[in-house]
Amino acid sequence: MTDTTARPSDAIPPAETPEMELFHSHGFWTSYVFCQDAKVIAIQYAGTAIAIGLVALVMSWVIRLQLAFPGAFAFIDAQVYYQSVTMHGMIMVVYMLTAIFLGGFGNYLIPLMVGARDMVFPFVNMLSYWIYLLATLVLAASYFVPGGPTGAGWTLYPPQAILSGTPGHEYGIILMLVSLVLFIVGFTMGGLNYVVTVLQARTRGMTLMRMPLTVWGILAAAVMALLAFPGLFVAGVMLLLDRTLGTSFFMPAIVEFGEHKAYSGGSPILFQHLFWFFGHPEVYIVALPAFGVVSDLISVHARKNIFGYRMMVWAIVAIGVLSMVVWGHHMYVSGMDPLFGFFFAVTTLAIAVPTALKVYNWSLTLWRADIHFTTAMLFALGFLVTFVNGGITGLYLGNVIVDVPLSATLFVVAHFHMVMGVAPVLVIFGAIYHWFPKMTGRLMDETLGKIHFWITFLGAYAVFFPMHYLGVLGMPRRFYEMGQTTFVPDSANTLNIFITVVAIVVGFAQAIFFYNLFKSLKSGRPSGGNPWRAASLEWQTPETPPGHGNWGPELPVVYRWAYAYSVPGAKEDYLPQNAPPIEGEHSP
Repeated sequence: MTDTTARPSDAIPPAETPEMELFHSHGFWTSYVFCQDAKVIAIQYAGTAIAIGLVALVMSWVIRLQLAFPGAFAFIDAQVYYQSVTMHGMIMVVYMLTAIFLGGFGNYLIPLMVGARDMVFPFVNMLSYWIYLLATLVLAASYFVPGGPTGAGWTLYPPQAILSGTPGHEYGIILMLVSLVLFIVGFTMGGLNYVVTVLQARTRGMTLMRMPLTVWGILAAAVMALLAFPGLFVAGVMLLLDRTLGTSFFMPAIVEFGEHKAYSGGSPILFQHLFWFFGHPEVYIVALPAFGVVSDLISVHARKNIFGYRMMVWAIVAIGVLSMVVWGHHMYVSGMDPLFGFFFAVTTLAIAVPTALKVYNWSLTLWRADIHFTTAMLFALGFLVTFVNGGITGLYLGNVIVDVPLSATLFVVAHFHMVMGVAPVLVIFGAIYHWFPKMTGRLMDETLGKIHFWITFLGAYAVFFPMHYLGVLGMPRRFYEMGQTTFVPDSANTLNIFITVVAIVVGFAQAIFFYNLFKSLKSGRPSGGNPWRAASLEWQTPETPPGHGNWGPELPVVYRWAYAYSVPGAKEDYLPQNAPPIEGEHSP
């Protein structure tokens, strides 16, 4: 057995490089607008992502109102419906979830958790946010051009995406594609920053295997995004050229309303491969940071070290690698060769193994722990249940023979929202309740927080659980109206009304969260520096909120991992990462 006793004489190597020079702001504009401090940039990212996410929330209400009460609202015609479907999906997946996990939590937590002054490239980091904001504004501008935003569906499949029968085919699709290209340029700047900061700017003693799992999740997601986003980038550029210059990358010879178009020789299937080469890793670009955050929330609020830390790290790496070779399961109905279908089915089911290991380790961390049912912990547990439920339906859809009949039904909508919608959003809320004291020095109201959790959690299940049943009945997705369908009973229409009412109630209930947020920001109870008695490094800053440069005159020195809870011989039930070793300590 390896001796892991901490010895101050040989555990901490000397600094290899001098400290980075910080940019010091000299006024309002460089302090709060064009700021190079990662903490301010994180809040800018999060604020923008939440704002555009609220727009997508309204789009979901438009979709639900039409499905529940077809034809009852004059402002919802087929064009508005399909535009709402497209914008809701694209905003939530890319502009909200990706931005808030990597741009928001990544910027705020990475330097603090690894003991750095700031991101390695602060100016580039600032540019990444402003390009993201520009991308968001370009996307929103599509509502103000002739024809409105594109209604091609959030996957933007050609050839219909750029043909005249699709809403927004003139200017909306152009702005969508330009926005995506800008988003990827901005993210590449940010993603390189996250990776280089983690690999090069860790403080003394912060080995890779002492980093919190939140950092591991964000690091893995950033690497995956740097590999996967180029697929979407080239697909977007080529489709943009097909639309503006008449090239035929994705456009075959086609007749539209009796007119032979000038396109010939393009492959729509090629676009699907490029899109989903980005699209499925995107699920884990969002999920892996969520896995890391949940690991930290569970460990802190259960007062117990994370079970199987190294296994959790390697599970993150394995999920990241496997997620790059499963994209074809989104294309089972595209006429795929059965051998390719078999390959993608096997890799899809294989990715369940490291994912299940994480679930087992979370469960074993909770086993016989001193669980504190704070609001943050409730959201973490809600994620755990929701991700398992969503993942189980993913096992069904990973099999070709099951996926083909269910692919065009609400079953896929239910699965996707449980895994990619409800579960990550629960983590976002949990993370905000958990790290709000670090960002502001104040605690959020726990009573309001728990009311918010139960309405959100139970409401989300009331919305998406019944959709599985509707999908098994065969109710199709993407349809503006069902018309006369013999296979859909009247009870399904009643269920659609119920889902819509609950969705609107849950959406408005988020006002509780925003009221709590702003009320606590102004008059919340002072939190102190470490209200949760957490061991990880971000809670050990000399100031709360952390000042410019994070750590005062000297960077911290790390002596152990981030999960030193219930350590024998310690005065309290936790040991901070930067606390000197105690006699007889055996910490990784």
